Amino acid sequence: HLACGALGSGECDLALAGGVTLILGSRTMRSFARMGMLSPTGRCRTFDAAADGFVRGEGCGVVVLKRLADALRDGDRVLAVIRGSAVNQDGRSDGLAAPSAAAQQALFREALERAGTDPQDVGMIETHGTGTPIGDPIEFSSLAQVYGVGRDRCALGSVKTNLGHLEPASGVSGLIKAVLCLQRGLVPPNLHFTEWNPAIAPEGTRFFVPTRLTEWPTGSSPRLAAVSSFGYSGPNAPVVLEPAPVAASSGRPVPRRPAG
Repeated sequence: HLACGALGSGECDLALAGGVTLILGSRTMRSFARMGMLSPTGRCRTFDAAADGFVRGEGCGVVVLKRLADALRDGDRVLAVIRGSAVNQDGRSDGLAAPSAAAQQALFREALERAGTDPQDVGMIETHGTGTPIGDPIEFSSLAQVYGVGRDRCALGSVKTNLGHLEPASGVSGLIKAVLCLQRGLVPPNLHFTEWNPAIAPEGTRFFVPTRLTEWPTGSSPRLAAVSSFGYSGPNAPVVLEPAPVAASSGRPVPRRPAG
């Protein structure tokens, strides 16, 4: 979000944005274990009735960002376009595992407004989806209030079921997954999902959890995806994405059109 702002204001012409996490000591792990936040089964079961906590993981992810016009001019291979993003802070909440639903909903709407996007056109949401019995229902409820009604189905993904919770790198890992889904027009399955958490009410929404490789759910063009991402200290940072222009995805320079 900060990098896009700097590019838009002309502060820079190229930016690197990413996150990394390594588990180099036991202190944080012991703290999470004492708080009962970690899955005793070692499985991230996002939105599932058997969700029993999150699984820590390690990783690094970085994306290169440029203004689209500059990338097209330079013949860069564009992977996706960030349509809009937003950031806010939860303020007071009931704890680390219980974020503010009101703050989440307000920010989803702000990111969509900046993207100039109708929430009904979003076919896939890469959720924060930690697999905690309290956090998952709150996130689902927030998403349902903003994205839940529409003419087509919408897939809820969580790469944490594959990689675990990468903590400072979890947002960029979700972003990278959403970009790959947009490129291919396919949504991979979430692991460890059998039945909905009983605290979640999917009836009346257009949401589903993919349990097999799934074609893109909406017929709208261009395809649109959203990323829902939160942080321990209360920040929320959603992003709305669309695929790269067809010519740009190959890295071939795009001829300039005459003015007028």
